[in-house]
Amino acid sequence: MQFKFSLSSWQLIAWTTGLGLSLPLCFLIFESLQSDPEVFAHLWDTVLWDYINNTVLLIIGVAFLSCLIALPLGWLVAYCDFPAKKQFEWALMLPLAMPTYLIAYVYTDLFDYAGPVQIALRDYFGWQSPEDYWFFDIRTLGGATVMIALVLYPYLFLIFKTALKEQSHKLVHAAQIMGHSPTKSFFTVSLPLARGAIAAAIALISMEAMADFATVSYFAVSTLTTAVYDTWFGYYSLTAAAKISGIMLLILFVAIVVERYSRRNQAVYERQTQLSNEPLYMLSGTKAWAATAFASFILLIAFVIPVAVLLEYAVDYFDKAWNNEFFVYAWHSLKISAVVSLVTILLSIVVVYSQRLAPSKLSLWPGRLGSTGYALPGTVLAIAVLLPLTTVEDYLNQWLESSSWQPGLFLSGTLFAIIFAYVVRFYAIAHGSIESSFSRISPNLDMASQSMGRSPRQTLTSVHIPILRRGILTAALLVFIECMKELPAALLLRPFNFETLATHVFQYVSDEQLELASVAAVFIVVVGLIPLYFINRSMEHKH
Repeated sequence: MQFKFSLSSWQLIAWTTGLGLSLPLCFLIFESLQSDPEVFAHLWDTVLWDYINNTVLLIIGVAFLSCLIALPLGWLVAYCDFPAKKQFEWALMLPLAMPTYLIAYVYTDLFDYAGPVQIALRDYFGWQSPEDYWFFDIRTLGGATVMIALVLYPYLFLIFKTALKEQSHKLVHAAQIMGHSPTKSFFTVSLPLARGAIAAAIALISMEAMADFATVSYFAVSTLTTAVYDTWFGYYSLTAAAKISGIMLLILFVAIVVERYSRRNQAVYERQTQLSNEPLYMLSGTKAWAATAFASFILLIAFVIPVAVLLEYAVDYFDKAWNNEFFVYAWHSLKISAVVSLVTILLSIVVVYSQRLAPSKLSLWPGRLGSTGYALPGTVLAIAVLLPLTTVEDYLNQWLESSSWQPGLFLSGTLFAIIFAYVVRFYAIAHGSIESSFSRISPNLDMASQSMGRSPRQTLTSVHIPILRRGILTAALLVFIECMKELPAALLLRPFNFETLATHVFQYVSDEQLELASVAAVFIVVVGLIPLYFINRSMEHKH
């Protein structure tokens, strides 16, 4: 019996992309299973359990605090009418533009013993020394939890708010008819119906919290993320670092499995086709101003105060911060971000278009494989990328050992490592946006183009690309901004004497001299506001 197997060039490129982008994860899993009796055993017997404990506590704390902040805010904005509601609907997402290490530095500077808050307290009460009073220490696991939650809560706020607006108001009206108070309706109707959306947002927040390196490193809180960094730079053991990375992936996998198992029998069928702006509760008097005060307080501490402090630094230290280093590092960041955005967009278009040409369950796998890198924290991603790159370099250098030319670290020691790592990590963002945009294009357009004798490539360039322009721009912006802010992978993979804006700012943060890089810090925040503007515009169009 003879089997025929044909594979088009589109599918070949798609599978090559999917397998190539999933290669670092495969190498990481393989390397984590190798024996390393000395380094990893030493870590296991001494500090590793403390790292695991701190990581789990950080994830739980950030998720819990994000819920305390985002769920009430999402419910107020989606269902209630109160002063400045429309402004808060977009303003409460602004903290996403703030890197966690910047907000951590700002509040450390404000609340430290030599900071303005404690100085004012000592002057007012006449205290002379630290023994005269108690003041909380922000540089702790609890402080890191608060800092990270203030930056990440907008994920849950945006997703929960959208889920509530998509729910049928009939269910809430029914709860009102039954005499349920707004609070009881929130817990018995709104939360259960939005459980899937909440779980997805918490999973995203948990991944981001576990991936955070800068804040926990600055606060000297030992987590698995810092353990990977310290193991690589302290022991130079890729195997031990891979094993720690494997533990992080296992924690993520268990959390996702438990969450999905817990709602395996849950199904929600009633949805509105469009987002609703009609308020269900008209707040007035004390309740209305309490809602405004709560939203204002969160926005103030999560965005306004940090940005105001950074702007003050930038003005006061402008002559020192506005220098050639800023322009050089800004060019490095812009160049890498632009290249990664272009590569991820092109690869995503090819992979998604191959699915459209030959739709099947099998055709979905290249995209799924290529998107696995998004779950990898930056430090883990760096180790995962180094493994295949150094393997290729070792084999090639051994093969050319007898020749006069030795390529050396031509992959892991160059910009290729950073670009490849960023493509692996952020491909999922581009793929999701492009796939969503493609799904809104009618198949009739494809058939009409084919009937006119156009090839798949001509159909893509002349029919689909013009329609996809908005989705492509959105995807490119999201990838671009994520690349601008990415820190741990850049710290581990950058070539010698190469800095990006993120690494440049973090170096000054680590040295307690953020003022000297304040212009670069403000630039990162301002650039981070761009995708939030487009997201808000997109939400307004849906309304």
